[in-house]
Order: sequence, then C-alpha cells, then structure tokens
Amino acid sequence: MIFKSYILEENFEPIKNLKLFLFYGENQGLKKEFKEKLRIKNKGKEILNLFQDDIVKNKNILINEVSNKSLFNEKKIIFIDQVNDKVLDIIDEISENIEEEKIFLFSDILDKKSKLRSYFEKSKLCGITACYQDNEISIRKIITKKLNGFQGLTSQIINLITQNTGLDRIRVNNEIDKIVSCFKDRKIDIEKIDLLLNIRTNEDFNKLKDEALNGNKINTNRLLSDTVFEVENNIFYLNSINQRINKLRDIDNKKEKNSNIELLISSLKPPVFWKDKPVLIEQSKKWNKTKIKSALKKTYDAEIEIKSNSSIRKDLLIKNLIIELCATANSA
Repeated sequence: MIFKSYILEENFEPIKNLKLFLFYGENQGLKKEFKEKLRIKNKGKEILNLFQDDIVKNKNILINEVSNKSLFNEKKIIFIDQVNDKVLDIIDEISENIEEEKIFLFSDILDKKSKLRSYFEKSKLCGITACYQDNEISIRKIITKKLNGFQGLTSQIINLITQNTGLDRIRVNNEIDKIVSCFKDRKIDIEKIDLLLNIRTNEDFNKLKDEALNGNKINTNRLLSDTVFEVENNIFYLNSINQRINKLRDIDNKKEKNSNIELLISSLKPPVFWKDKPVLIEQSKKWNKTKIKSALKKTYDAEIEIKSNSSIRKDLLIKNLIIELCATANSA
C-alpha cells in the first residue's frame, strides 16, 4: 500500500498495523527523520539495525531475529538500511513468520521497474512511501514550523536559511538546532545569524555558481582554483545549483506576461533574497527554456552519479558540472 510522506510526517497512525514498511527516495533528511520518530515512538522496545549486504550474505541473520522472540521486550523493531531488489526474496520468505516484530526498510531511489518497490506497493500487508527531494516551499514550512514562537523570525531570515542549506533537510535541521541553542530566550538577533549559520563558508561556492551561470569564463576558472570543495557538501552544491536553475526557469516561464524582469523577480514566490536580485537579472538574460532543460539534465545525471558511484571523485564531478554550465550559459 502506498502512503504519502506528508501524512506520515504528521502521524504514524495509518501504518500502525503494518509489519513491513519501506521508505525510499533521495531525501536522506526525511528518511532520517522518519527513523528517529520511529525510535521515539517505540522507546523501550528492542531496536536492531541491520544492513542489506549482511543479510544477503547470511539470510539466517534476519530469519533468526524474526524467529527468536525477546524475553524482555514485548516487540522487536528492525531497521534494514541500503536495501534494493536483492533483499526481496528474503523479505518474502520471512513475511509470513512475522508476528509481533516490525521491519522498516530504507532505500535510495527505486525506479518503477524495481521488484521491491512493486512488491510493497501492491501488497495489502506492506506499506511504502516515497521520500522525494524537498523544494523551497517545503523547506520554508519546516523552518517556520520549527521556529514558531521565536521573535524576530522574518522572511529575510527564512530566505537566508533556505539559501544557505541548498534545500538539504539535514542541513536545515542542523541550522535550526544552532538557532534554538543560541537564542534560548527565543529572540533571534539578525546581526548574529550570518556568523551562526556559517554563511561565509558557503559564499565562495555561491560566487562560483553565479559566475558560471552568468557565463563568465575568466572568473569561473579563477574561482574554481580558489574554492575548497568539502566532501560532505556535494549534495548541498548540487541542490544550490538546482535551486538557482529552477528559479531561472520560473523567471523564463513568466517573461511573456511581464517584460519587466526586476518586477517579475520581485513577484516570485518564495521571495528572492534582496542580494540575489541583481545576479538573477543578469543570469536571466543568458538562460532560456532550451538551456535550462539541458542544465537540469546535467545536474540530474551528476546527482545519480554521486549517489550510485562510491569510487568517483565527487569534487571533480562538481567542477566539471560547473564548467559545463558556464559553457551552456554562453551557447547560442
């Protein structure tokens, strides 16, 4: 059975009677939140963490866990990470033997041809939810909800957090935790936000991204040499690029109705941070539907490569993407 992720974010009640459940998709932050909520909901119960590779090598690991009932805990909760179609036969084999246990599986992207995905979608005894990537609207809702009641929370600060985290829910939650810890009186001081959120750490990459999307080859090459690419921020870099390209797509879609680019940008929802408006105006002159479509395809391919190929130099992949985007901006 298929469940919408936004429903489960509010309440696990619809799936309380299901003993097998699969969370899949590219949104690592959302899957992490689901796992933490399940831990809290099942506090006091025995919780086991397994990986598919270990189960595939020795399926008795999972079979024994399901067969051996706990003497001290009423129920057993089992998390299985990094699953794909390889685990399906084992899951199918043990499904009838599950009594009090509950098994939650976590996977990356599963396409429509996936046998595991199809099994969970069609079964009335199993549940599945897709954890799609967040967008600006969902990220802003998270920030607004978690900082509800804080004085000084303005659209400017929400925009600042959104842009600084590249639509990465894990980074958003980390930044919100910083704010909650720093402003214990629940009064946000905007003068401290820049330093608190490490915004300057990401300024170099944002400059590089903007110069590339503006087609400035000289500045792009110079910044490529000067910018330090942090390994753990690869998805942030991609999300930051995608966020800007999607904003350019919004502008391009509305150009015919409003020829005044400055007014058009001011009318966009969510609002554009004031410092970005001049940059967007210049970039919008370079990008059209064809270029934008090509750029989004490049970023999608890069994301798939980063997530599926552990041996690739991800910093080089990001650098090559930047160079390609700069060339696309200057193409006819």
